[in-house]
Amino acid sequence: MAIVLQTYKGYANEQEIIIFGHLYSRPEIGYDFQGRKIRHAVEIFKMFKLQPFSNHSIVLKLNGIEVQTKTLKDGYFRFSIPYSYNLSAGWHLAELQAEIEGKIITEKVEFIKPYPGEYGLISDIDDTFLISHTRSLFKKIYVLLTQNIHRRKIFTDVLQHYRILSNAGRKKNMGSNAFFYVSSSEWNLYNFINEFTDLNEFPKAVFKLKKLKTGLLDFLRSGGGNHDHKFHKIKHIIEFYPELKFILIGDDTQQDPYIYERIVKLFPLNISIVYLRQTGLKPKVNSVKTLSNIETMGVETLYFKDSSIAIEHSTKLLA
Repeated sequence: MAIVLQTYKGYANEQEIIIFGHLYSRPEIGYDFQGRKIRHAVEIFKMFKLQPFSNHSIVLKLNGIEVQTKTLKDGYFRFSIPYSYNLSAGWHLAELQAEIEGKIITEKVEFIKPYPGEYGLISDIDDTFLISHTRSLFKKIYVLLTQNIHRRKIFTDVLQHYRILSNAGRKKNMGSNAFFYVSSSEWNLYNFINEFTDLNEFPKAVFKLKKLKTGLLDFLRSGGGNHDHKFHKIKHIIEFYPELKFILIGDDTQQDPYIYERIVKLFPLNISIVYLRQTGLKPKVNSVKTLSNIETMGVETLYFKDSSIAIEHSTKLLA
């Protein structure tokens, strides 16, 4: 078993820095998500065979300060660091340490302070930009188990759309807008998804995923169940950056329309646009009704089948 101090990209505003991760043991993973079907399936299964370290000390070192916390029952830890010094916009590094069985494990962790600007982006993952077949449980699991990061597909032109959104409202050399990927995929799949987005050159982003699973039976329920965690994570991001106007991007396969509607009801002045991908042959009646209600609160919406339509919309509205 390998002991893993798993770090995720953190984020900061003008007063606070958020750093988080997990501490657990798992079987050794012998490749970087590029193997053939059987090997890939075995390694994906290993990602759900975890033993979290509960109530274990984690130390954060950042800009001359050292802070200690302990993990929760599922191995999760989180640092909320108030600060008063000048922190420049962009990506920064901190250091995390854990001592287990006399061995010190050290990992670097990145966090972003967004560049000054107007927009922030919050996007779902599965069937929003990554083709995942969420509507069919069998097909979804088959694709996850048999398709490595080089074989998984994204929607046509979606990358171009995300790059337009990343630069919306910005002049040259002003940095890019902050991106957050909020999904019902579990933290078990973080490294797979992170490497996939890096490989396809998606905007660098902070991930907010679902509670870590610790058994093979949990794998069969991957991405399913209650999606309310997405609402709470999006709500937190918007509250953390009240100066930004957010663009929400999702799809019609699960609960995105209704989650985004709830968000707009709470933050009608903080949401600029809601984009919703149509995944079936026809628009869903309930999704159309939900977006229509969002528009009555003064928020722009677009229900689109092809990313080329979203690109045209964003180019006109955000140029």
